[in-house]
Amino acid sequence: MQLPNAEEQIMKYLWKLEKAFMKDILNEFQSPKPATTTVATLLRRMIDKDVVGYTQYGKRRQYYPKIKKSEYFASHINGLIHNFFNDSASQFASFFTSETNLSEKELEELRDIVNKRIKNKK
Repeated sequence: MQLPNAEEQIMKYLWKLEKAFMKDILNEFQSPKPATTTVATLLRRMIDKDVVGYTQYGKRRQYYPKIKKSEYFASHINGLIHNFFNDSASQFASFFTSETNLSEKELEELRDIVNKRIKNKK
């Protein structure tokens, strides 16, 4: 699932805060802050998509993420691999390592991560 940018920004704040009232979410935005009604509309859409939940306290709602950050980004990366790299993780890795400005140290760290993952699979 890919959220629109505005909803993804709110999710980032909720992942950071874990639980938040509207004022807490608004405080995370840089100036100029969006209107409360705009954030309320976005949160309502996110509740409908079942990615955000809330607990009611009188007239106030405390919002929380219903999906983990790691799950969301894994889904996003898997979608990229499927849509742009013919379901080939190796094509993605080749593109990533050749088209980004990774240092030799970063490439070595990636190699070490892959080698550890291979050992764990055996």
